[in-house]
Amino acid sequence: MINRENRRQTFYMYLFISPWIIGFLVFALYPILSSLYFSFTDYDIIHPPKFIGLANYTEMFHNDLFWKSVVVTLRYTFIGVPIQLALGLGFALLLHQTIPLRGFFRTAMYFPSMVSGVAMSLLWYWIFNPQIGLFNYILSWFGIHGPAWLMNPDTALYALIIMTFWTAGSGMILFLAGLQGVPASLIEAANLDGAGRFRIFLNITLPMISPVLLFQLIMGLIDSFQVFTQAFVMTQGGPNYSTWFYVYNLYTSAFKEYRAGYSSALAWVLLIVVMLCTALIMKLSNRYVHYEGGGRK
Repeated sequence: MINRENRRQTFYMYLFISPWIIGFLVFALYPILSSLYFSFTDYDIIHPPKFIGLANYTEMFHNDLFWKSVVVTLRYTFIGVPIQLALGLGFALLLHQTIPLRGFFRTAMYFPSMVSGVAMSLLWYWIFNPQIGLFNYILSWFGIHGPAWLMNPDTALYALIIMTFWTAGSGMILFLAGLQGVPASLIEAANLDGAGRFRIFLNITLPMISPVLLFQLIMGLIDSFQVFTQAFVMTQGGPNYSTWFYVYNLYTSAFKEYRAGYSSALAWVLLIVVMLCTALIMKLSNRYVHYEGGGRK
């Protein structure tokens, strides 16, 4: 009787989750496996794929635009991600204090993160306009003649990095949650021992929120490797390939040059790199990340 009841419950369990399973198999697993096969083929979407082995991967590593996209993406990552983490943590520390209208400021800081990527790109396209843009207008108050941000190869990438600060509120929320989990008893004990604010932050607060910092670092790294919308809407990869991001290169190969096989190879290389970087960060984090109740993992 018990076995019969267990079988009935198991049947209903699979029945209820079957829509998700079907959706995953059809809309996720099948495209993933198909792209893996296409990465070994010459496929232009119109004609049947032709198996060519590792030719796409070989061509990739001898392609100047591939290496250009790698350099641009890495520059964006190494500059943008640390600054965004610092801004998110800084705002969280400020809004963790007891101040008037704290709830309003928290909401105001987070609100821009809810704006879609396309809408945000169009807004910042106007902000960076050299003639009527808000950014250069503010600089003019200080007697500074602002550059043509998105039209100059020397400034276009940095303009897109500045644009990411708009979404620092999403990281702030996570850091706030981590700060609220820091035991007040530890802070009080440190104050009684005469520790200053910086010492308390360095030796108590930062270790206690290190898992949140690790999560933010990994997610920021993954997001920076997949930058596309800003380049597509605002610069089209220019000027002079200064914003030719990796995923924009992938998109161009797939939907402008109709090289689905080559773009699939690009996608799989990106996946492997993201997995390796994540594994490396997790390995290095063993020394620096503190987990409450379990020390360092």
